[in-house]
Amino acid sequence: MSDPENHPSSCSDSGDKANVALRDLARKLKQQAGLLGFAEARLAPAVEPARYAEFLDWLNNGYAGEMNYLSDRREAYRDPGSILSGVRTILILALPYSTAVPSANALTHGVGRIARYTSGTVDYHDWIHQRLKQLGRWLENNDRSSTNADQEPLLWRGVVDTAPILEREFAQLSGLGWIGKNTLLLNRNLGSYFFLACLLTNLDLPCDPTDALDHCGSCQACLTACPTSAFTKPHVLDATRCISYLTIEQRSLPPPELRSKMGDWLYGCDICQEVCPWNRKAPSLIETSFQPAPQFTELSLVEILGMNAEQFRRHFRRTPFWRAKRRGIIRNAAFVAANQLAMECVPALKALLYDEEELIRAAAVWALTQMPLDNVNSILEPIRHEESSPLVQSELKRYFQRSDSPS
Repeated sequence: MSDPENHPSSCSDSGDKANVALRDLARKLKQQAGLLGFAEARLAPAVEPARYAEFLDWLNNGYAGEMNYLSDRREAYRDPGSILSGVRTILILALPYSTAVPSANALTHGVGRIARYTSGTVDYHDWIHQRLKQLGRWLENNDRSSTNADQEPLLWRGVVDTAPILEREFAQLSGLGWIGKNTLLLNRNLGSYFFLACLLTNLDLPCDPTDALDHCGSCQACLTACPTSAFTKPHVLDATRCISYLTIEQRSLPPPELRSKMGDWLYGCDICQEVCPWNRKAPSLIETSFQPAPQFTELSLVEILGMNAEQFRRHFRRTPFWRAKRRGIIRNAAFVAANQLAMECVPALKALLYDEEELIRAAAVWALTQMPLDNVNSILEPIRHEESSPLVQSELKRYFQRSDSPS
């Protein structure tokens, strides 16, 4: 593991030819990143994240919920060398995505809201990975002639979103921004509507200075706006209460007390970003691949609730929605339909009581019990004694206990 005090690239400033060549390579690498579409590119030393201990505390408090991949790889997050052996430097890249999606006030009844980053027709993982490969190949072609010809072979690896690395920590270390009270990275020019990606290399490139300033000040807009009270305190998010987690990462049913608080959100949530003052002047779309598409920004609840497995695959394959799978998206659509009291969804919800997925059946039970219907009992009674799933039976029992009890 690298030691920040002994990392040459963080303080190397001699005038010899090797360091001059490395500085020139670093400058050109950032320029190349800009040509590939990244709005920011900054270099940080591959050291142990300063807040790694806080990350462990966060895991130990259970705030990761069902995201077991985080705790399973907790040691890997301590050392970037777990991703690339011999890594010395990390290039942190920022890619803005569109902010041009309908606001809550403009949302059509019977339509679910989605997080802005999902509104395009391209999965950002695919787009970024392709550019990272191009950037890595560029580094291979430009390294040999000046800096590394007689040294160890050049190594690099590009990662986005899935590798065990605390991207925001390294982004802050590189001076790209600061971690806001909503736990997202904030940049003075970009706000927070951007993806982060990393290119790791064993080259000892000169790193950018850290801007240690926190520009959130006394603002608490993000903390107070969260409808599920997911922030236990500034800079600490209980993911098990976060709408983004509930609609994407959680594979089971969210707690009953949170379902109505999920509002119109079908996939993800932007509330803590929408209220952030630093996003008031966030740039609109830069990369056209993420142009909002009507088929995703105007997702009909009736249409989604009626999708079979093949229809779902055709509509959502190779989009971010695929992560939640059909059962997750239809579960979410059932909650939104209930929260909107979208009565046009009742026939589809009734049909879902017989779906092969128990998660969907359970969500349909809850959604129907929230609707202003006079015949809920007659709708649910036929499955009350036939349903074999404990998950669905739990939802049925909760409703009938309430229904059968004296007013």
